[in-house]
Amino acid sequence: MLRIVAALIFLEHGTQKLFGFPPRASGMGPETFSLLWFAAVIEVVGGVLLLLGLFTRPVAFLLAGEMAFAYFIGHAPRNLFPVLNGGDAAILYCFVFLYMSAAGGGVWSLDHARERKSLGVGQNVIAS
Repeated sequence: MLRIVAALIFLEHGTQKLFGFPPRASGMGPETFSLLWFAAVIEVVGGVLLLLGLFTRPVAFLLAGEMAFAYFIGHAPRNLFPVLNGGDAAILYCFVFLYMSAAGGGVWSLDHARERKSLGVGQNVIAS
């Protein structure tokens, strides 16, 4: 459940930047191929993969790195305290994604379904 809810909320950040949904207060998205645009692409693609639970460990590790980078580049220079620099969500996402990179996608993930299929779990095997 944590993976699914975190992915949905995280995905919303990317769709807002790239597609303007939900609508931004400024109305303008990032310039194509800018640092913010690349972050938005990572958020959309990573959010969808995480939502599905596909390649969860490497995707979550990449997203944790993106959030650490976002915090230190965009938030930390504003103020020492996360509640004052607006970076508390970035820190939380970073550590949630680090947890997911260690724990994996769980039983409600495509990773789990692929693993079960490759192990032959649930398939009828006729012994001769």
